[in-house]
Amino acid sequence: MVAYAMLLALLVGQPNEHIASTEDIGLAWSGHSVGFDMLVTADHQYITWYDQERRMMIAGRTLPDGEWVRAELPERIGWDSHNYITITADDEGLLHLAGNMHVHPLKYYRTTRPWDVTSFEAAAPMVGDLEQRVTYPSFFRGPNNQLIFTYRDGASGDGSQIYNAWDQATHTWSRLMDQPLTDGEGQRNAYFVGPTLGPDGWWHMIWVWRETPDCATNHDLSYARSRDLRHWERSDGTPLALPITLATAEIVAPVPVGGGLLNGNTRLGFDQLWRPIISYHRHDDDAGNTQIFSRRLEDGVWVEYQQTDWDYRWEFSGGGTIIGEIGVGGVVLDQEARLRHNWSHRVKGGGTYYIDPETLRPIGAVARQPLVTDGLGKPEGTFEGLRTRWINRAGADGTRWALRWETLDANRDRPRPEPWPEPSILRLYEIRPGPAPQP
Repeated sequence: MVAYAMLLALLVGQPNEHIASTEDIGLAWSGHSVGFDMLVTADHQYITWYDQERRMMIAGRTLPDGEWVRAELPERIGWDSHNYITITADDEGLLHLAGNMHVHPLKYYRTTRPWDVTSFEAAAPMVGDLEQRVTYPSFFRGPNNQLIFTYRDGASGDGSQIYNAWDQATHTWSRLMDQPLTDGEGQRNAYFVGPTLGPDGWWHMIWVWRETPDCATNHDLSYARSRDLRHWERSDGTPLALPITLATAEIVAPVPVGGGLLNGNTRLGFDQLWRPIISYHRHDDDAGNTQIFSRRLEDGVWVEYQQTDWDYRWEFSGGGTIIGEIGVGGVVLDQEARLRHNWSHRVKGGGTYYIDPETLRPIGAVARQPLVTDGLGKPEGTFEGLRTRWINRAGADGTRWALRWETLDANRDRPRPEPWPEPSILRLYEIRPGPAPQP
């Protein structure tokens, strides 16, 4: 749920950087992967994580070098890797936080004083109804910079997407739309990427439908767009009545159940003409191998382009958080007006590639600019299977903040038998542009 300009910034990275400061924030749970969060504003910085006792923690400070103030929230993580934490601030500086839920009643906290982590209080319910089976909470800024909260109501294979809008004057939430954006009609649910504000001024949304908790039942990549996030339409301008169902959705790629389509691996980008390009993987029509494809909207038609020729089939299935073998990025227009696309493959490798603007086929690898944190990619812990995890956030004057910790991979959301690795150090790096100052 980011503007298109931010996609480029996340992809390109900053050459010629140096680490200006390093600070250990605390200890983090390392028994399985789960998402932490970091919020950076012009004057404040906040970090949320699960500590060595699996407690939900938050630390905040005034930038550039204020003292950290820490607080514990009454939440503990189990083994579910869906139960990430998300945090934001409203226009007044009140902090909003949600997390630690997977088909669970809404867990939402809000501060009573601006920027003060010690004033967090439980603030659920938000609106009241459709808050008993919440998953995938997310805050973002919509049209006119309005703070919006979205989540799935329901379960995998049976859910609807809900949007709430924050009223700064009354400190209350209400429904952004009278109806859910999508409805699985008790038979399926939608897995979204977006809404993304494109260079054309439209908000773009893509999603796949899933029939059951089994990830192999993903199918039918779909699309909608909006000017205001309240009124939605197809790519040809045909209005869509809410909620959007499988029968009324615009199907971009009619991939069947078992066709190799995976939620979380669909991405949106744009070309030089601002035409949307949707990237994904599916099994090809010839040998049934898994390939990267992109669909671009050309004169009202979603034209498909195959971008890889791998002799490998990724056969995924089941429930819980799976370990990915293939990763898909979005097509990006770089600062030299060239199209780039990145993907990864556990066996075949990957990288970032220039792609032909007509065929979308790779025409050469992009020379990667190493970042100063590259040397920190190897885990410090010796427990087998540990991996480094990162959060990157932009700061002021070109500063980049990087948060690092180490965990084992997800375990399909099931308990992992002991022994477990020792807690990881949660470490914050302040990274500034330019060479390091000479002593």
